[in-house]
Parts: sequence; C-alpha cells; structure tokens
Amino acid sequence: MAILYALVARGTVVLAEFSAASTNAGAIGKQILEKLPGNNDDSHVSYSQGRYVFHVKRTDGLTVLCMADGSSERRIPFAFLENIHQRFVRTYGRAIRSAQAYSMNDEFSRVLGQQMEYYSNDPNADRIIRMKGEMSQVRNVMIENIDKVLDRGEHLELLVDKTVNMRGNTFSFRKQARRFNNRVWWRNIQLLIVLILTLSVLVYVVAAFVCRGPALPSCFK
Repeated sequence: MAILYALVARGTVVLAEFSAASTNAGAIGKQILEKLPGNNDDSHVSYSQGRYVFHVKRTDGLTVLCMADGSSERRIPFAFLENIHQRFVRTYGRAIRSAQAYSMNDEFSRVLGQQMEYYSNDPNADRIIRMKGEMSQVRNVMIENIDKVLDRGEHLELLVDKTVNMRGNTFSFRKQARRFNNRVWWRNIQLLIVLILTLSVLVYVVAAFVCRGPALPSCFK
C-alpha cells in the first residue's frame, strides 16, 4: 500500500487521523506539525525517513499530512492530500476553527481510510491524476539536507516545492516593481519641477542683468 498513514490538523491540533499499519507514524507526524513554521503561509513539503516519506500540504491554516512508501511517485500522495483537504473543508466548514482535538476522528477517519485505499491501490486514481494534471507542480522539487528536524535528532531530507515559493516571490517582485516605478515617477516629477524653477530663476537673473535691475526698469519704460 503506497499511503500508510494520514492526519488532518489545525496548527498542532490533530482533528482526525488514520493508520493502515502498526507504526510510529502518528508520533512522527505530530513532531513534524510542531516543527512547521508558525505562520499560516501555504506550503507543500516532504520529509523522507528511510524508505518512507511524510508529505505535508498546508492551506489556509489547515494541514493535511500523510506517510507514503518512498518508492511511490509524489504526485499521488499530494493529489490524495488535495482531495482530503477539499473533503474536510466541505464537510466541516467553519467548525474547523474551534474544533477540539480528534473531534472529527470518529467520522472522518473512515474517509481517510477509504481515500488511502483508493489512491494506493486503484489504477484509475493515477490515470485521473495524470489527465487532470492537478499536481503538476510536484515535478519541480528541490532537495535540501537539514538536521535535527525531529526532537529525536533524526536526519531527514526536506523536499521543498519551489513552485509555491516562486508564486510568492513573483507576487513580491511585482509589488516591489510597482513601488519602484512609483518612486521613479515621483522622482522624475520632482526633477522636472526643480528644472523648471531653475530655468525660471536663470531667465529672471538674465533679464534683471539686461534690464539693469531686479524690477526690470529699462524693460518696462
């Protein structure tokens, strides 16, 4: 089975989880939640440990995590996470914001199990994913080494979806570009005003010299 464990959490509060095998995936998953950045920025990350990989998708403060066999292609776990996120939000809506730990577990753990089975074993799942191209961004993944991600000091690899960062960087670049263009425009206006004033003063000085006085007496006789 490609996907062996999954959870849904708000911050570090686990709302529902399901495990298809007897492992310590739940404990590791909770440690990963604690190590995620404290902000609510959307992200797609993966942590590899031995032959297994923990994939994480966070959107609008809601985190969906799963543990999959490292040999499986990443588009399947991330398509699973996208599906679970949509189902969870559609089912519970605003109740997610104030729900207690495991308050949705009795009901939603069955959904997790069913979708894990589907995305792990049904060949149609992969074909549908390929046709829709929902997770095409997962193809662009960079690998960075980090140490001591978990409290036990295990060495993991952080696989960061650079397309998410690229979207954020593109937005920031456009914002900075607009700000720069506004500064350049205002600076040009200031230079134009200074130039006009300088020319006016220069013309007055020349006229005063030619007309023999500040009041231009010889020019207005």
